[in-house]
Amino acid sequence: MSAQTEPSESGVLDILKLLIAAAAIVGGLYSYYFYEFELALPLRVLIVLVGTGVGIAVAMTSAQGQRLWHFIQGSRVEIRKVVWPTKQETTQTAIAVFVFTLIMAVFFWILDSGLLWLTRRLVAG
Repeated sequence: MSAQTEPSESGVLDILKLLIAAAAIVGGLYSYYFYEFELALPLRVLIVLVGTGVGIAVAMTSAQGQRLWHFIQGSRVEIRKVVWPTKQETTQTAIAVFVFTLIMAVFFWILDSGLLWLTRRLVAG
């Protein structure tokens, strides 16, 4: 019985892709600060955006990137299945939360006042 200890070729390639993607993103961020006095702000922001875009594009070609993309697509399908509340339901729920919060605030105010009275009574003797 031997366990496979060496990563497969596609695994090594995926790791390399992810390292290149991370390097592109980190390189874009590094260049933002490295060229702080040499380049204008819009150009430095553009460099960061390009580095991030290249990093994401390279990462999406890996197996993990493809799994992430399929997960995102599945999530979008599930979002479409959600039954969102109507305006009336939203308003009623907001009013209920407000009333409950108000009731709890009054309750805790009364409780605090009672405990304050009791503490003063015990301390003052």
